[in-house]
Amino acid sequence: MASTETTADAAPGPGPGKDSDDLAGLEAGLDALESVQTGRPPLRQVLVEKVLPPVIAVALVLVVWQLLVSAEVTESYKLPAPSAVWEELRQSWLQGTLHEYIWTSVSRGLLGFLLALVIGTPLGLLVARVRIVRAALGPILSGLQSLPSVAWVPPAVIWLGLEPSVMYAVILLGAVPSIANGLVSGIDQVPPLFLRAGRTLGATGLKGTWHIVMPASLPGYVAGLKQGWAFSWRSLMAAEIIAQAPDMGTGLGQLLEAGRTNSSMSQVFFAIILILIVGIAIDLLIFSPLERWVLRSRGLLVNR
Repeated sequence: MASTETTADAAPGPGPGKDSDDLAGLEAGLDALESVQTGRPPLRQVLVEKVLPPVIAVALVLVVWQLLVSAEVTESYKLPAPSAVWEELRQSWLQGTLHEYIWTSVSRGLLGFLLALVIGTPLGLLVARVRIVRAALGPILSGLQSLPSVAWVPPAVIWLGLEPSVMYAVILLGAVPSIANGLVSGIDQVPPLFLRAGRTLGATGLKGTWHIVMPASLPGYVAGLKQGWAFSWRSLMAAEIIAQAPDMGTGLGQLLEAGRTNSSMSQVFFAIILILIVGIAIDLLIFSPLERWVLRSRGLLVNR
């Protein structure tokens, strides 16, 4: 009997010792996850990983651009030199019109986007939460989202005339569907367990929407906001290019159209570069930090 007990103790298989080793390994893995550095990275790392790559990319574009101009691949009035575009920038700065072009378009774009946000958010909630509304408006919102924004400019001019309200109407028609569809997509991805837990705790109706549905749908909602801003900016540029009047001010779209009218490719390139810079700056300053915060708060983003 004694020899049998000794053999049983020595036999391999699961036991208290193995369970302890597994538990220790699990704890070590959790400790490793908790020890990940979530603080701000060093300035040098930020410069190398975030700033240097786009600077190198821009420098390469300028080099290739200058090489094409030097090789005379086409006439100078079709492809101006970078120095000619820089001269346009310098003259605009000296004349004090540069900030006017930028502020006119940015103020219109941000105000139109805020209006679209106020309209698109409750519309998205309504479509996502009420079946009959979703069946009626869901396909229409998807169709409006795929419709080019420039298509709304002619009817907006006929309806509203050459007034600043044309810009906001076109922005709303372009951005509201994107914001609403983004929120609908985010709500569709909310786990049903969250909703049942909320109802159990008494979070129903508006309380459930505010405390359960909206926080859980934030990733999709923020993605819809980013797309909504892109549609707002594109819609505004289309409206500014087509709808022009002396009392409407001069935005970046009007500047671009003026360059085409004057056959000045340097002015056209100058306007295009400003449109790109403003669009990228708004995304980097507002929407990218918001997206990173949402992802980081859910443990989906650690090292960025």
